[in-house]
Amino acid sequence: MLYNGKNKAITFSYDDGVTQDKRLIEIFNKYNLKATFNINSELLGLPGTLIRNGVEINHIKNNREDLRYIYEGHEIAVHTLTHPNLVQTEDDAEVLRQVEQDRLNLSELAGYEVEGMAYPCGPVNCDSRVADIIKNNTCIKYARTVGVTKSFEPFTDLYQYQGTLYHHEDWDILFDMGKKFLELKTDTPKVFYIWGHSYEFDIYPERWQQFEEFCKMISNQPDIFYGTNKEVLV
Repeated sequence: MLYNGKNKAITFSYDDGVTQDKRLIEIFNKYNLKATFNINSELLGLPGTLIRNGVEINHIKNNREDLRYIYEGHEIAVHTLTHPNLVQTEDDAEVLRQVEQDRLNLSELAGYEVEGMAYPCGPVNCDSRVADIIKNNTCIKYARTVGVTKSFEPFTDLYQYQGTLYHHEDWDILFDMGKKFLELKTDTPKVFYIWGHSYEFDIYPERWQQFEEFCKMISNQPDIFYGTNKEVLV
């Protein structure tokens, strides 16, 4: 599989549809990068805060009427209606409702058919039962877990997909792997898949600037395809 005729691809994925996404998208757009944003349609517009590493940060969901223009040029994807752990959801019908109704809601708001997904919660947020329900009963074409491989090898299971890095926990190796990916010469497909939550940058505010430096470093390379999750994985 080639990525628009290239052997290397970089893609990003961010969960929850929070207001910090707007600042992150400004960075992505500045450097011609593409990302996928995974959204809970029944939580849109809700206020909230979280405590992370002893820091209180905003966890405010974007308004539903703003969704189309906020994420224009990027991909909107499913994160379930209300963010339950699907492995702990014993009723198969409820698993299906959480995923497919979210997909239908988001498709209407986005103005196109939503076909991607990221599972909510952790540390175990997917198993074969849940993956099979989604694969066999919905229009979802790929679904990302919270697992990471720290490898550029494309993950083969599209319904229990694992990315390369979770930027918040793997921050110390983010730049190192970025440099390795830029230097990589390959005759076979390789993917650098980075995921996280944009609100996590507010825990350590200096990381906004550091992440922009990372984006600048890895951007606009002639041998790399920059795409949404759907463009890279499907």
